[in-house]
Amino acid sequence: MQELLKKSAMEQSKALKNKEVSAVELTKVSLDRIKTIDEKLGAFNSLTEETALETAKKVDEKIAKGEELPLLAGVPLALKDNMNLVGSKTTASSKILENFVSPYNATVTQKLLDNLVPIVGKANLDEFAMGSSNENSAFKKVHNPWNLKKVPGGSSGGSAASVASCEAALALGSDTGGSIRLPASFCGIVGMKPTYGKVSRYGLIAFASSLDQIGPFTRTVEDAAALLEVISGHDPHDSTSLDLPVENYRASLNNDIKGMKIGVVKELVKEGLAPDVEKAIQGAIDTYKSLGAEVVEISLPNIGHSIGIYYILATAECSSNLARFDGVKYGHRAEGVNNLLDMYCKTRAEGFGPEVKRRIMLGTYALSSGYYDAYYKKAQQMRRIVTEDFLKAFSQVDALIAPTCPNTAFDLGSKTEDPLSMYLTDIATIGANLAGIPAMSVPAGFDSDGMPIGLQIMSPQLTEAKLFNIAYKFEQSHDYYKQLADI
Repeated sequence: MQELLKKSAMEQSKALKNKEVSAVELTKVSLDRIKTIDEKLGAFNSLTEETALETAKKVDEKIAKGEELPLLAGVPLALKDNMNLVGSKTTASSKILENFVSPYNATVTQKLLDNLVPIVGKANLDEFAMGSSNENSAFKKVHNPWNLKKVPGGSSGGSAASVASCEAALALGSDTGGSIRLPASFCGIVGMKPTYGKVSRYGLIAFASSLDQIGPFTRTVEDAAALLEVISGHDPHDSTSLDLPVENYRASLNNDIKGMKIGVVKELVKEGLAPDVEKAIQGAIDTYKSLGAEVVEISLPNIGHSIGIYYILATAECSSNLARFDGVKYGHRAEGVNNLLDMYCKTRAEGFGPEVKRRIMLGTYALSSGYYDAYYKKAQQMRRIVTEDFLKAFSQVDALIAPTCPNTAFDLGSKTEDPLSMYLTDIATIGANLAGIPAMSVPAGFDSDGMPIGLQIMSPQLTEAKLFNIAYKFEQSHDYYKQLADI
């Protein structure tokens, strides 16, 4: 049964349909593995055992009746702990929401339940999804399954670690500036950020509303394509949700990419790359050439400004979004206060961690009178320029490739005292969020210490089918995705 957890989600789905295993058995073995190894991994904040087994029973009932199963029914999934699931705690890994119980389901959660996907637990994250290493959780740090002394990447580190360690075959994360792709790269799995608006954000605890997007973590590109089919679609509850039909992304996998033009982002491969990462990117270029694609160098001249743009816009939106956590309606409320203002101040001082406070202060400053035009407005103008760079690039090529991160997973604690160094980890991923384009990280090899390296692939808005195909062709040319962390 433990061996079954090492199989892909689509393989697990096939085993269920062939009655090689029941959904309840598969869910129980997933929960057992979490209980066995998660004490040293820290991937989960809480388990949702009752909900998962209830869903699994429905799958087995359908199989017994000979009814057709929805896509990915019965395959265990970890849900990032900033998405609502009725009756479970949704904490965003923050003390301010430590005892908050979801009163409603997020749209993605409801879609999972409708497709009979057992949600085994709520995955740990950087507090309010703010961080690149998953060391900012108020409860515990997440460890990288490939080396427990290393970070798993953030903010969706728990989701990534759960899939990489075979606790679950599937997971959902949210990506505001690389929070799916970076952990996927560090943990040697597939992580995908869809086009902005492709997946509803209703029921996701907001960080930066113009950048946040929910997406899949899996061990294969095919699994990611299947999971995106399950969670995407128009939602009237989300005003930014795109009113477009859900595509069958799996139908486009393995299409010939001969003659396609793939651009290597010059600015992201020239300087600051770790030698092993540089070697892996060159290997990816050679792979695409061998598959018949034309690989050319492409410039995104303003991509270097993306960190500065992001840390003004994201913090400004965070300052606005997190104003609701004031001790009045929900979450932690400070005791021993004399008046309303005192209650606000003390509640937020006790409830928020240092990184969240840092970003709220940065964002509040950027939005304040006298500085709005100099910072926030200027950043919005620069965001448009970066987006235009991408549009110009995509007029010349079908897709762009770059490293997901200039380096592999670093040691726990090595960057916690240097926020700027931590922020620079996202240099390659932020651009896709600013432009609202789909992007994904796929395993592209290992460094000299045996830590995974990720290849980032980006394509124009609403071209997920093409993106999955280009990623799938690379994945199937190597066996990186078959190698699992030994934990």
